[in-house]
Amino acid sequence: MNIWITVLLFLIGLMLIVKGGDWFLDGAVWIAESTGVPRFIIGATIVSLATTLPELTVSVTGVLQGEVDLAVGNAVGSVTANLGLILGISVVCIPSVVSKKQFNLKAVLMMAGGGLLLALCRGGGLAFLPSLLLFVIFLTYLGNNIADARQGMAERREEHPGRRTVSHRQMFMKLGLFAAGITAIVVGSRLLITYGSELALQLGVPSSIIGVTMVAIGTSLPELVTTLTAIAKKEASMSVGNIIGANVIDLTLILPVCSAVSGGRLTIGTQTTALDLPFCFFMCCLAVIPPLLKGKFYRWQGILMLAAYAGYVAVLVM
Repeated sequence: MNIWITVLLFLIGLMLIVKGGDWFLDGAVWIAESTGVPRFIIGATIVSLATTLPELTVSVTGVLQGEVDLAVGNAVGSVTANLGLILGISVVCIPSVVSKKQFNLKAVLMMAGGGLLLALCRGGGLAFLPSLLLFVIFLTYLGNNIADARQGMAERREEHPGRRTVSHRQMFMKLGLFAAGITAIVVGSRLLITYGSELALQLGVPSSIIGVTMVAIGTSLPELVTTLTAIAKKEASMSVGNIIGANVIDLTLILPVCSAVSGGRLTIGTQTTALDLPFCFFMCCLAVIPPLLKGKFYRWQGILMLAAYAGYVAVLVM
């Protein structure tokens, strides 16, 4: 393909994810404001479920095509990238205070998912029946979010007893904006990964470097775009909720689904059990233990997360 066409498609992908992130976050903020559900909960449910679609699609497709290492590496690598790179950037830019009531259980569930996945995969495989324990964590997480959402809506009704009227036109416009935003992000991410990789190859960048960077970070682009947009709009709680929620889904839903699709047992490679999963669990702990203990994220913590992720990528490339 002509290099200029590749560059054009790459730029179109970049434009789609930037604009899509703007629409997506505006729609999510409107949902939070109109329903009274806290922004953190919206980020941890609706936003995280939507931004996890690329990881789920890539992993299930990988298993069906026999690319099991790609499927497992994508799910685990996305969690590591979400924490080390995306949450690291967010915390460095906005070292926010957390609501312990909304944050603590979700953070513990994320660590529990990472630790349980590490334990279940130590034998070199993930059987479907034991993986249902991960699914129990996911259902607990979902139930907690529903309870928090109901409480937030009840508190909103107490503070503002008058019923807020929203026109059908405004509702369709905002929900349409939300849907258009995630669609643009997903399509833009695909263009960016595909033509970014092709552009790198045409420029002589080694395929090993492309695999570690483009593929590992590529499916996390929706979370990255949402986070950067949230930083620009001072919506730190939406960003943190999105990342925590996306990680819980990656750790507790995607691999059990892949295990079922693979026929009841998912083969786990040596690198994944020896390096990727232990480092992923370490990043889970590094990300949430300080706010669990002190109730806030620290800028030094974000710098440490970014440095650890850079070191991890360096080890993979070497």
